[in-house]
Amino acid sequence: MDSAAAREQALDAAEELFYGRGIQAVGMDAVRGASGVSLKRLYQLFPAKDQLIEAYLERRDLRWRERLATHVERHGDPEERILAVFDWLRLWFGEPDFRGCAWINAYGELGAVSPRVAAQVRAHKRAFQGYLAGLVTDAGLPAVLAGQLFLLAEGAMVTAGINGSAEPAEQARQAARLLVRACR
Repeated sequence: MDSAAAREQALDAAEELFYGRGIQAVGMDAVRGASGVSLKRLYQLFPAKDQLIEAYLERRDLRWRERLATHVERHGDPEERILAVFDWLRLWFGEPDFRGCAWINAYGELGAVSPRVAAQVRAHKRAFQGYLAGLVTDAGLPAVLAGQLFLLAEGAMVTAGINGSAEPAEQARQAARLLVRACR
């Protein structure tokens, strides 16, 4: 197996284990066992667990933002695109393996002790807020709305992760709709 394939197998296993069980609960040996990549090869690819965590968060970020954008882009009206963010959150929260926001979870576990994790989480959240800012700008609405929408979405993520329910996305969508209308 070439390095690229081994890396992807390791990342697939790490993502499933880290997201499903928690980063600190999963050792490199568990990633080895789930991935089928030898421990020696795993450490060649990721010399430290922090590097594996960082790569997992980076890859998940790209996939998450791509899925969100694909969903939102199906809507033509700029204001509907804003609300589509919350529709997509509802779909995500309803997935059977949803365990909350991977970046919030990672920050809660390691943010205070891992600068790499903290940097990945901050980069993801900045990118998400920037994406919302772009949608707000495209809709011709005041820039301040992006921060408010961001807080609604983040609050919905935390609540959905704790409650195991998709309902917080609908509640956040209703609040977002009111904010959009108030800004017209």
